[in-house]
Amino acid sequence: MKILVTGADGFVGRNLVEALKCIKDGKDRTRPNLIIDEIYCYDVDSTDAELDFACKSADFVFNLAGVNRPQSNDEFMKGNFGFAETLLNRLKAYDNKCPIMLSSSVQATLIGRYDGEYGRSKKAGEDLFFDYADQTGAKVLVYRFPNLFGKWCRPNYNSAVATFCHNIANDLPITVNDRNISLELVYIDDLVYEMLDCLEGNEHGCEFDGVSAVPSAQGKFCMVPVSHKVTLGQIVDLLDEFKKQPLTLIIPEIPNGSFEKKLYSTYLSYLPKEKVSFPLKMNVDERGSFTELIKTLNCGQISVNISKPSITKGQHWHNTKWEFFIVVSGKGLIQQRKVGTDEVLNFEVSGEKIEAVHMLPGYTHNIINLSDTDDLVTVMWANEQFDSKRPDTFFEVVE
Repeated sequence: MKILVTGADGFVGRNLVEALKCIKDGKDRTRPNLIIDEIYCYDVDSTDAELDFACKSADFVFNLAGVNRPQSNDEFMKGNFGFAETLLNRLKAYDNKCPIMLSSSVQATLIGRYDGEYGRSKKAGEDLFFDYADQTGAKVLVYRFPNLFGKWCRPNYNSAVATFCHNIANDLPITVNDRNISLELVYIDDLVYEMLDCLEGNEHGCEFDGVSAVPSAQGKFCMVPVSHKVTLGQIVDLLDEFKKQPLTLIIPEIPNGSFEKKLYSTYLSYLPKEKVSFPLKMNVDERGSFTELIKTLNCGQISVNISKPSITKGQHWHNTKWEFFIVVSGKGLIQQRKVGTDEVLNFEVSGEKIEAVHMLPGYTHNIINLSDTDDLVTVMWANEQFDSKRPDTFFEVVE
């Protein structure tokens, strides 16, 4: 399959092209039936000859080209309608009736605040595409996207999420006039996934009830089936929480598929170099060191313990707290004894055979570095964050 992507240097275009490249080069094998032979990338710096060749050869066209922030309003129609007309005329010239996707906007509904020049130019482009389908019989897929967000989106342009992520990541001020304003947002990976579905003929149809897309297999329009409705206040609060993570070490709750997970990934993509890494507090003494790595709200914390040669650490027990000890380097011995008994459980551990050992509630335990020369490195997970007011830790030697 040969694919033409117009607007290839834009936010959606870049993400889509990279996804197509991964499939073409065999790096992404999740769609084994999708064979991509060529990707034609067209943008403002491309030549007419390049567009001409692509329109002659393409088996599928993604028309993502458009104008969002022109110098004057008349450029809306030229950029969003005029280029679409040029593209369709080129396809007609070569009698190329391949499927073609149009990136439109919910603003094409022309409802309420969307009744403006941008929306009218998008609506004109839609009408042009539907007329083209009627004239040629070609398959046309028109998407009215709501607000989009994700990596590589340009800040201070047409995305509040991109601007907020960029500014907060770079310690710049943001302006929120009304925290209660609600947005419908589509994440770039969900959008790209839908575009790949298009290539396999599995697009999701819809109709519009006002500005809301309603799924319909026979619908005139198409939609990305996953979107998120959030307020500006919720977005800003989450970003403030993400920004504090290097200080608190707390990873916020980010369930699979959630808006929080997608926003966190987006926020990280805007971090400046000096914030990509951050120091951790090492608690160092003559025995080695102990460093907290990550904390969670409901699922405990992860730390790393380094024991110097021949050192024994631990010698305590917990009522409710329990842990995993995972030795990743060196050789050691983990001992546990049920409080009030004499029986000792011994576990020889090594970075050469990584395994997890439960530290059982009600069992006093230790970890001994068996080497006279090498450090023992242990990753430790505890089922709760350490609370200095209720440490649930009581000294008692194992034997």
